[in-house]
Amino acid sequence: MTKGRVEGERFCLYDRAAIEHVLDRMTVEAAALLRDAADPLLLGILRRGAPLAEMMQARLERQFVMEIPRYALKLKRYADDLGLLHPDTQLTENAEFAERDLSRATVLIVDDVLYRGHSLARAVEYLAQRRAHVVRAAVLADRCAARLPVHADIVGIRVQAAPDDIVECNVPPYEDDLRVELLRPRRG
Repeated sequence: MTKGRVEGERFCLYDRAAIEHVLDRMTVEAAALLRDAADPLLLGILRRGAPLAEMMQARLERQFVMEIPRYALKLKRYADDLGLLHPDTQLTENAEFAERDLSRATVLIVDDVLYRGHSLARAVEYLAQRRAHVVRAAVLADRCAARLPVHADIVGIRVQAAPDDIVECNVPPYEDDLRVELLRPRRG
């Protein structure tokens, strides 16, 4: 086992080509949500949500001629293997984003996986404290297992998996290729 990587069976659910199509569809939905907004912006959750937001930003510009600013927000609760790191979701504020007035902003939060809902709930709470005008969310994969009353307005794929299974979104630059895998950890 490589450092930080859980051993078990891996199954590729969506390869790069399939994810590119999913991102295209998500971008169409994002354009519809952001088109008439007075002050639209993308907020990618670090780690993998930030490059996904960058991919959506490029598509919005290319396909819809929409120039939308993009920021990153660091949230941490789980390790990549879903081991609990912090009892509460830790948020690190981005200095550039902290200075931005959100009173007229429509913020589209972008993340890789919606699992229990803690990260998304913490991001929404933070944006409410900052008095964001409208907050929406987009996730590449929804585990359909949220325990908090949160949802994503834009969902790339829905994955219903066993509670011990891990849905991994592989997103460059953190991994070599763009894909979604299901990891069934080795038991015992």
